[in-house]
Amino acid sequence: MIRELLTALAGSRPAVLWIFVVAGALPGQTLIPGGGFRLFTSDAAILESQEARKDIPCSVTPVKPALGFDLKFHSGYEVSVPLRELAGDGNQLTMIFRVSPVSRQDEAVFLSHRMSVPVIDEDAKGDAYLQGSFEVGEGKYHVDWLMRDRSEHVCSANWDIEASLPAKDRDMTLDIASGAVQPADNEPFKEEPPVERIQRDAPLNVKVIVNFAPQNALSATLQPLDTNALVSILRNIAREPRIGKFSIVAFNMQEQRVLYRQEAATQIDFPALGEALHSLNLGTVDFKRLGQKHGDTEFLTSLMEQEIKEAHDQPDAVIIAGPKVMLDETVPQDSLKQIGDLSFPVFYMNFNANPQAVPWRDAIGAAVKYLKGAEFTITRPRDLFFAWSEIMGRIVKSKFGRAALNSSSR
Repeated sequence: MIRELLTALAGSRPAVLWIFVVAGALPGQTLIPGGGFRLFTSDAAILESQEARKDIPCSVTPVKPALGFDLKFHSGYEVSVPLRELAGDGNQLTMIFRVSPVSRQDEAVFLSHRMSVPVIDEDAKGDAYLQGSFEVGEGKYHVDWLMRDRSEHVCSANWDIEASLPAKDRDMTLDIASGAVQPADNEPFKEEPPVERIQRDAPLNVKVIVNFAPQNALSATLQPLDTNALVSILRNIAREPRIGKFSIVAFNMQEQRVLYRQEAATQIDFPALGEALHSLNLGTVDFKRLGQKHGDTEFLTSLMEQEIKEAHDQPDAVIIAGPKVMLDETVPQDSLKQIGDLSFPVFYMNFNANPQAVPWRDAIGAAVKYLKGAEFTITRPRDLFFAWSEIMGRIVKSKFGRAALNSSSR
């Protein structure tokens, strides 16, 4: 894709090209602290010099660390290069950068990325924009960065960054240690490492129903922000040591279908879930659905009746997650009455990146309210952390409160 974009934009017309670079270890190397990392002598000299070089006329803009829904700080850089500087019969750009915790300079981490550049006309106008990213924990860091082409022309820069939580969020537990540096994780559905489950009490059993859909119901694609937020919700649940059994139902409201189902598992199968999402085709509309006036409401009603209704192997809680679902008609109360009085709590983790745009309750929220459930709006990473903490407290209280009541009534 990058090669096709460069080729298309390499003509004489002004152009703007964005290239996204995910920082990774140098080929054949691993991330090794300090002096254990091998560099070309020339590269090491440039990084050590702290001098800004402009052999390649480029402009480097640091990206301030920002906390993501994965509870890691994401930082990086943006670089602009005139396309004419990349002109020729093909080139190769190598980005190398060293990120050093200020408090532990001897634990610097080196990251690198190489990118092939196709043939570009000598009179090409416009700029190419490159972005690179990496992850850090809380702390102060110094970054030394360079980019060189095949002719050993260099652009270099250095800067300082600081990642910190505001005072009100100090209780948050991040998923990366203070002073740590990692390559950007570009695999949202990678397998979750095993969790040591708490065995002293009866493990909890939860069912999670997730609407994998974009914030904008008219969007033809599932945006990275939507995917990352929803996967982060699932990973928070998967990492809870008090939960021993998971049932997962992934659906898409626009396509009105269940995409993936996993029953009573000891661990969420993220790779299988990611594979199932490949079947999403949001840019098209099924002809059969065009003739269904209230097909979306009927689908949601059927889904909730089937997945939430009391069963023999009932869960200790049902958790619904996803963006707001705005329908012409809400789920009928007669159908919700069929679900009955539940002996377990229902929660709705509503991912809403812009709550001011749609401040009113959606169809799922209205149904959860009728079922005496609780709704949590997830807009920022802190919302996810504190909402999950409260949800777990309520689940534990509900289960062991019922157990104590049943024991006393015997």
